[in-house]
Amino acid sequence: MRAAVRLACLALVAGVALAPGAGCKSEPTGAAGKASGQAGSDRDDGDQSLFDRERQPEVIINALGLGPGKQVADIGAGTGLLTVHVARAVTPGGRVVATDIDKAVLEYLHARMVAAGFDHVVEGRVVAPDDPGLEPGRFDAILLAQVDHYFDDRTAWLARAAPALKPAGKLAIANRLHLRAAAVAAAEAAGFRLVTEVADVPGQFVAVFELAGAPPATPPPPPPPKAKATP
Repeated sequence: MRAAVRLACLALVAGVALAPGAGCKSEPTGAAGKASGQAGSDRDDGDQSLFDRERQPEVIINALGLGPGKQVADIGAGTGLLTVHVARAVTPGGRVVATDIDKAVLEYLHARMVAAGFDHVVEGRVVAPDDPGLEPGRFDAILLAQVDHYFDDRTAWLARAAPALKPAGKLAIANRLHLRAAAVAAAEAAGFRLVTEVADVPGQFVAVFELAGAPPATPPPPPPPKAKATP
C-alpha cells in the first residue's frame, strides 16, 4: 500500500477534509470530534449517514451473504463506517477483524464500535502494507472496499490473503467502476474465480470471488419422500 494511503488516513484522523474518493475507506471524519461531546456525536452521525447514502453498504452485505456467526476480515477498515454494518450483520456469534496500516484510525474505529455496542464483535488489527495479517483457514469472507487499488501489487497481496479463507470462503472487492478491470484481473491471477457481481450502486461495483480450486457449495439434501399411507 502506498504511503499516500497512510497520509490520507492520518489526515482524516486529524480532521482534515479530503475530496470524495481520495482514498481511505472512512469518508470525512475526525478524531477532534471524539473529545467534543455532542458536537462530535453529531459529526459521527452525519458521517455515517453520508457514507450509508453514498456507498449503500447493504449491497455489499447482501452480495456476500453475511449473517450471524460469520467470521469476516474487513481490510483497510479505516474509522469503521462500513465495519459497523458488517458487525451488525454477523451478530450474534460472529466476529470481525478490522485491519488498517495506521493505529490512529483503528483507535477511532474502536470508539465507534463501543458507541454502537459492537466492541465485543470487532477486533482492530494493525498490519503491514503488504501483509494481510490474517490467520489461515479462519474467515468466511474477506472484504476489500475501495482499498485494493492502493496495494503496490494487488495480485501478490490477494495470493497472501487466500489461505485465510475457509474452504467455501468468499473474497469481495467493492470499488469504483473504472477500477473494475484491474481488480478482477488481479484476483484471477491470484487464483480466484468470479462468482457474483453486483452494480446496484451508481458508479460502483461489488465483485465476489472464491478460490478456483474450492469445491462448489453443497446444496442441502432433498427432503425424504413422504411415506405412503397403508390402506
